[in-house]
Amino acid sequence: MNLATSLVDAALDRSVVFGYTKIGSQLRRRWWADDPGRQALAGKRVVVTGATSGLGEAMAQSFAELGATVHLVGRNAEKVRRSAATIRSSVPSAVIVEELCDVSDLEAVRAWTADLAARAPAVHGLVHNAGLIPSERAESAQGHEVQLATHVLGPHLMTEGLLPLLMAAGGASVVWMSSGGMYTSPLIDDDLEYRTGYSGIRAYARTKRMQVVLADAWARRLAGSDVRVESMHPGWAETPGVAESLPLFRAITRPLLRDAVDGADTAVWLVATRPQSTPGHFWHDRIQRPTTVGWQRGEDPTKVGNFLRQVSQLTDTPEDWPGLGR
Repeated sequence: MNLATSLVDAALDRSVVFGYTKIGSQLRRRWWADDPGRQALAGKRVVVTGATSGLGEAMAQSFAELGATVHLVGRNAEKVRRSAATIRSSVPSAVIVEELCDVSDLEAVRAWTADLAARAPAVHGLVHNAGLIPSERAESAQGHEVQLATHVLGPHLMTEGLLPLLMAAGGASVVWMSSGGMYTSPLIDDDLEYRTGYSGIRAYARTKRMQVVLADAWARRLAGSDVRVESMHPGWAETPGVAESLPLFRAITRPLLRDAVDGADTAVWLVATRPQSTPGHFWHDRIQRPTTVGWQRGEDPTKVGNFLRQVSQLTDTPEDWPGLGR
């Protein structure tokens, strides 16, 4: 990308409205990185959570089109069957494996990862896409705030449980589907469970910031391996989740919203091409983006360390975070 293009791209990103909507992707397609090859994922296995609608279903179909065996993970058996049937109808050659797992339920995640490890020799791609925005505070099976459990604790535990399969792939990628909304929240390390002053929208932004910090920590932890870890945001996309949780936002922005395939594009591209990534490891429209903007400072290492230790403790996983004081 030349200097002029870089300046235009940065201006789109900072404008938000132009960068996050379909205007941004339509313009950036003129200069962004090449598409993966037609069968870039042939013989490879990709796991997608939250795969029964919206971005998840769109990326699952895109992975199938690239030749991957796709594991569709959802918590509702009928929705999983319906999505699998939709993809098989669109991609006759698709190899789809229907999986049931509630990502917010840590015991279910432990059981499912152990089961998959007994069935699959390796996993080449893992996309943490499951998400929700409840209007009122709710708790998971283990008593954790449900967005924290779904967006942070469950995906972390799933990554830990599937790590042997990722390491066995000979080149794998883990992608957290975050949100541009994470820019509106600092990292919270003193009330992960959001017990005071709860707001569903604020909880979403908080946990999406946590995902970015967690993905970066995982990238540092696995830096010496051939497993790459990134987070990304899809821009503003037309999905059932947006329609249900943000009806006013959708009504105002609908003419400019990306479709689900457009929103899912960077996640698919990251898994299929495994580009080089630098600290921060946060992407949008096939380009790495800053994790803070404007007035925001970089993450406080003390807060990051406190956050990561709590995630490890809440999921009963090793506190194996390099570079952090004890």
